[in-house]
Amino acid sequence: MNSSRIRLRRRLVRGAVAIVAVSLTALTACGSNDPLDSGGSGNGGDPNTIVVGSANFPESTTVGYVYAEVLRANGFDVDTKMNIGSREAYVPALRDGSLTVIPDYTGNLLQYLDPSSTATSAAEIDAALPPVLAPDLAITTPAPAEDKDAVVVTRETAEKWKLTSIADLAPHSADVKFAAPAEFQERPVGLPGLRKNYGLDIAPGNFVPIGDGGGPATVKALTSGQVTAANIFTTSPAIAANNLVVLTDPADNFAAQNVVPLLRSSAKTAQLTRILDAISAKLTTGELLALNDAVSGDSKTEPQEAAQQWVSRQGLDTPIP
Repeated sequence: MNSSRIRLRRRLVRGAVAIVAVSLTALTACGSNDPLDSGGSGNGGDPNTIVVGSANFPESTTVGYVYAEVLRANGFDVDTKMNIGSREAYVPALRDGSLTVIPDYTGNLLQYLDPSSTATSAAEIDAALPPVLAPDLAITTPAPAEDKDAVVVTRETAEKWKLTSIADLAPHSADVKFAAPAEFQERPVGLPGLRKNYGLDIAPGNFVPIGDGGGPATVKALTSGQVTAANIFTTSPAIAANNLVVLTDPADNFAAQNVVPLLRSSAKTAQLTRILDAISAKLTTGELLALNDAVSGDSKTEPQEAAQQWVSRQGLDTPIP
């Protein structure tokens, strides 16, 4: 075979390899794990077509499926894009029309949109949110359900010291070992806030940093007696499972975090608002705990199935009058 024919064959092989590489790249793009890259781009202006999303943790996904199930029962054409990620991903998706609605939390949403805000009570946050949402985002009525930071103790400690609120713990400061993520030592709503608002003064040597966000390691430290109190989120199934006590926060040290439907303002219609408000009215903290327990507890129910069961129990699986 002469040299020119060899060079031609090599060029043909290289061209074939390049075509295969391009094809594989295209296929990879089509199979992207990004839920916002799953085809479609919102409702296209049709108010009856809704795209429901969720952040990338089980509670958000389950509530997202609750929204989807009830909206379908009320005649909406619903698509879902779950496990999107943080607000940095889903807020732009609401603004560009890739999403219609997603569950969020009032206090953290306000902090995201207005980092300078000092509002902590539910009333303050509800009043501060509308101006920072405008003009392209909107909310409907927040649910009673909250998933917020809390100071938690064992039932034994609560009964021994007659504790109901964080203020009741303050006189025992010297005897309190406190577990929380390391950043809780410096966060304004962490140890500084507990000291300022309640006089609960935890010595540096009595602070036990545990980095699981109030998860199993924190719960084990509390129930085993390694610590006296811990920062655990209010909708953790471990609270009921271990008969733990959430101390009340009358000074609103921890910002209110009510579950709230966040939506693109142009998609907010009277009908959509009515349906989302009906869901929120049923979604108490106790019900949210039950949903979390179904998904993360012993039964390990899939979020969509847990949502379907909850919607049926609440009588929301038929059109809302």
